Amino acid sequence: MENQPRTSHLAFVGDYVPRRCGIATFTAAICEAIAEEFPATKCIVGSVSDREKGYDYPARVRFEIAEKEIASYRRAAEFLNINNVEVVSVQHEFGIYGGPAGSHLLALLRDVRMPVVTTLHTVLQDPNAEQRAVMAELDVLSSRFIVMADRGRHLLETVYGVAPEKIDLIPHGVIDMPFMDSNFYKDEFGVEGKTVLLTFGLLSPNKGIEYVIEAMPAILERHPDVVYLVLGATHPNLIAAEGEKYRRKLETLAKNLGVTKQVIFHNRFVTVEELKEFIGAADIYLTPYLNEAQITSGTLAYTFGAGKAIISTPYWHAQELLAEERGILVPFADAGAIASSVNDILSQPTRMTAMRKRAWKQGRGMIWPVVARRYMESFGRARDSMSEISAAIPMAPAGPLPMPELKLDHLFTMSDHSGIFQHAIYSVPNFHEGYCTDDNARAFILTVLLEELGQSSKEVERVASGALAFLWYAFDGNTCRFRNFMSYSRQWLELHGSEDSHARALWAVATALGRSKNAGHRKLCALLFQRGLGPVARFSSPRAWAFTLIAIHEYLRTLSGDRVVSQMRDTLTTMLADLYHANSAPDWQWFERIATYDNAKLSHAMILSGYWTSSGETLEIGLKSLRWLLDAQTTPDGHFAPIGCNGFWPRDGEKARFDQQPLEAHAMISACLEAFFVTRDESWRAAARRCFDWFLGRNDLGQPLYDPTTGGCRDALLQDHLNQNQGAESSLAFYLSWVELQRAEQSENATDS
Repeated sequence: MENQPRTSHLAFVGDYVPRRCGIATFTAAICEAIAEEFPATKCIVGSVSDREKGYDYPARVRFEIAEKEIASYRRAAEFLNINNVEVVSVQHEFGIYGGPAGSHLLALLRDVRMPVVTTLHTVLQDPNAEQRAVMAELDVLSSRFIVMADRGRHLLETVYGVAPEKIDLIPHGVIDMPFMDSNFYKDEFGVEGKTVLLTFGLLSPNKGIEYVIEAMPAILERHPDVVYLVLGATHPNLIAAEGEKYRRKLETLAKNLGVTKQVIFHNRFVTVEELKEFIGAADIYLTPYLNEAQITSGTLAYTFGAGKAIISTPYWHAQELLAEERGILVPFADAGAIASSVNDILSQPTRMTAMRKRAWKQGRGMIWPVVARRYMESFGRARDSMSEISAAIPMAPAGPLPMPELKLDHLFTMSDHSGIFQHAIYSVPNFHEGYCTDDNARAFILTVLLEELGQSSKEVERVASGALAFLWYAFDGNTCRFRNFMSYSRQWLELHGSEDSHARALWAVATALGRSKNAGHRKLCALLFQRGLGPVARFSSPRAWAFTLIAIHEYLRTLSGDRVVSQMRDTLTTMLADLYHANSAPDWQWFERIATYDNAKLSHAMILSGYWTSSGETLEIGLKSLRWLLDAQTTPDGHFAPIGCNGFWPRDGEKARFDQQPLEAHAMISACLEAFFVTRDESWRAAARRCFDWFLGRNDLGQPLYDPTTGGCRDALLQDHLNQNQGAESSLAFYLSWVELQRAEQSENATDS
């Protein structure tokens, strides 16, 4: 089944390959695993560099952070913010970030405007004061923590006071390798016919490799075919401090013990493919580490997942992973115990095979695709927690928020001589996406309503002429259908548009026909409406029926005697009523089995038809369904929260809370105002005003979608942030909502006077 990620833009912060360290390898592995498992998710990396010249990073790395330069961390935060990243995944180890206890990282996390999920590669039992202070602020700045062992979770709760519900336990990922005979790979390394012991990873004194070498004589005495492969370059920090002193010490030890031929050093940093071959060739993997307080070992996880027999010292990660006879634990710094355990397991092949199988089976839950899915679940929980925090932000005082002045600058920015552009990158028109009939229809309606409100201007008239010219150009006289999408180079991208776009075009031209004072516009609109109405009889989209009904009522404002149009109104009204009767129930007062987009337009159309045809049943359907929809989209504290487009609302299913679209707010405002005009019930006008306040910040995030600096409207209210693009649909939804509220107020004032 195809994965449907909730998070589409991720950033990873930490070390990254080709830097030679375990964190870099892990960051690359989890990033690539998520990118492969969720191809629709964009994954970028901010990599910490410990040297001035940096590294030859792959394209995935979009930003380099200078380890010791705190300003670089702040620049990285700004980079993540302007790139609309939805979640930041931080790989944390005190030593890889600059400042006391890696505190420079906090400068980045304080400035980012999205949830942070921090994976802890080290959890100290006895932190010093600086480390404890960094962890305390990490707890404040991180939405969630990920640990790879239960001991890490326990320490987070007891030592650092982290809330249990904030912690996810996700194992270190492993390569998906089959359970296979080690002899398959041995000839690659010239050890065919040998029993292979293996240790790999960056070489440093805390790895305890000398104790395995000291155990070799006793092992060879009972199993003379054994060889010990030590794979890995010396740790770069150790090289900088003392060169190859430690490796030479190990080589000298092997020589003095007479096991030089049986201890084979591979002094290099290998690729994942090469590592698979080394692991495949191993019979026993050894991790003789000297520090108990190691919460994570990637090398242990990789060999465990490959189903290798493992002998390890009892550091924390090994204690958990090798429990229940999935491996063997030996005391720290004890060559005799290592020799005894190796000899015992080699003498018991049945026990060895059973131990390997237990490890391999447990490892199926640790392969990278599984881990990637669990990380994405954690990211989703982080976004949920951010939206809960935002929703808890105190709302403005009760009562309507101050009405902003109408600022049409963005409308003019988004329009050229061909029409209005469909999308924007932030507040800049996006030529790549071209134009569409839907948005030019909305723009044309806006210009007509502005004219009626007495707020037209030469610039508004220019937009009106451009939008109407677009609609005329979109109409195909042969098929009597409107095309929808047109490229920036004026090439139509389809033979005809959707039923919804066709009906919106009819709504636009009918609005001008019923309200505009421009005779030329009205004549052209009459022609388009009359030629374009016929195909609607064959449409199957309920929203197309509703848009057309609204269009018909605009048309009949002027030409009420048109029998053909009146008959079409009756037909479409009956179709919507039949749909309502077929799908509604006491707890589901709706026309379909799923509530999707532009929902209130269905109720709006029925209210109009019921009122103007004096059909009480039709009017009741419109008002009842609108009341049900309004209640469903009103939170307990009274603010508007439209059905999200990320799943919509299936009957007997969960209502999507996000992503909330400006289109839904406008549809509700229009329908509620129509209900007010028909019933004179003030609660409908108050509801319309509450829906408008959604644009101004009375919403689930407490953030305004309307941008007073540009006059545009942001495209969506997402789970934990706003979509900062200001496309035509969202901005027109705001403009139309503003104008319709002003018209309603103007109409009431005229009535009162």
